[in-house]
Amino acid sequence: MSRLLISRNPELQRLINEGFEIEIRSGYLLVHSVPYATSNKQVAHGVIVSELTMATPDVLGRPSTHQVHFIGEHPCKADGTDLVQIRCQSTEFKLAEGITAQHHFSNKPKCGYYENYYEKITSYVRVISGQAKALDPSADARTFRTREPIEENSVFLYQDTASSRAGIQRLAARFCQQRIAFVGLGGTGSYALDLVAKTHAAEIHLFDADMLRPHNAFRFPGAISREILDRGITKVKYLSEHYATMRRGIVPHEVMIHVDNVMELARFDYVFLCADRGEVRHLVLRALADTGVTVIDVGMGLNLSHDQESIWGTCRVTVSTPSTRDIALTRIPKVDRDEELYASNIQVADFNCLNAALAVAKWKRMSGFYLNDHDEYETTFSVNLNQLSRLEQQ
Repeated sequence: MSRLLISRNPELQRLINEGFEIEIRSGYLLVHSVPYATSNKQVAHGVIVSELTMATPDVLGRPSTHQVHFIGEHPCKADGTDLVQIRCQSTEFKLAEGITAQHHFSNKPKCGYYENYYEKITSYVRVISGQAKALDPSADARTFRTREPIEENSVFLYQDTASSRAGIQRLAARFCQQRIAFVGLGGTGSYALDLVAKTHAAEIHLFDADMLRPHNAFRFPGAISREILDRGITKVKYLSEHYATMRRGIVPHEVMIHVDNVMELARFDYVFLCADRGEVRHLVLRALADTGVTVIDVGMGLNLSHDQESIWGTCRVTVSTPSTRDIALTRIPKVDRDEELYASNIQVADFNCLNAALAVAKWKRMSGFYLNDHDEYETTFSVNLNQLSRLEQQ
């Protein structure tokens, strides 16, 4: 991916042609061997780290910020005093796996922005290395050394610059070893998949045998064309094809989960249980009771008011871990009432989306991506009360 970006972006190629030692890793542009003056009037070498903003998956846009990070000591003037001209903040910045910076610099041009990355990098190099040249005229960031690109095993077909721009690549990588399963890909399941597919989860397996029908188009994220509906394909086939344009690792299984195949779920780290039948939920929970799998069950029930002028109801997220198996079973509806609510067919995309977002947020908290101050096993939202509540173990 680094080679492709360099070959399609003249500004990066120009940096290489002029001798700068650049590397692209985890959505960042790294410029190595940048000489700078230290507080004891010596010349040392550090690394400038810049975000990368993409106009298309292969072509850079204009830098989104005039700031950079720096790996090394804080650069000084030739007399050993701090180079306060660029000082912004100094602390430990864990940007991505293997990329930890110590400083954040700001060198804003008069117009307020850099037109391209060549301009941005050479501007910082001039400011930082100019003081080193005063101590040693041979000090130069243009080493003409090449760095072999690190081929990262990303599931994505293009750089995840959303994480690098936010400085959360290291946190985003916490999902990269996980294997996820979805049981049921209706309205809530499809929205949950949409959110999980945009993480670095290694594998995402989809279990559902239902055909893709016109009513699904009104409950799924995005828009489904009539041409796709006319193909007569399953929901999981459509979803796997749709997300294959962005990433690898989504595997469709055109089957329903039943007693003969339920133990296939034991090989996953997390199972999102989005089925609309109570007996399937309980089958999965009981089958996985003695495993280490975390099951995140979602459910919603919407009802017409007595005067049939409005809708009320709740959505629920219940988590079953090895320590909450028994209590989770008591909280998840088994058959009758839950299936009656689904049979009434009152589902709306915004509630499907909310239910999914609550489930995915819980998964991310359990994975350490979000701070997790409360270890609740169930969260519910009431639409008519506009109230979110949680249940925790006593």
